[in-house]
Amino acid sequence: MPARFAPALFGLILSGMMSLIVSGIATLRAAPLDGILSAWLGAWLISWAIAFPVVLVVAPLPRRLDGLLVAAPATQR
Repeated sequence: MPARFAPALFGLILSGMMSLIVSGIATLRAAPLDGILSAWLGAWLISWAIAFPVVLVVAPLPRRLDGLLVAAPATQR
């Protein structure tokens, strides 16, 4: 895969992992234990479909804030 796709691939992986974890926690709290796996997967797919485009649109803001809050490493001579 060409390097130009790295930000989108990162967003895809990150949004998938985060939505899986968050939807799992929410489903565990809200659903009865019987049938929890199918409820979790359904919630995760919907969450991921929303999370991926949101990550792509919102990602530049945290990157800018990170650049403002973290000192750049000193260059070696």
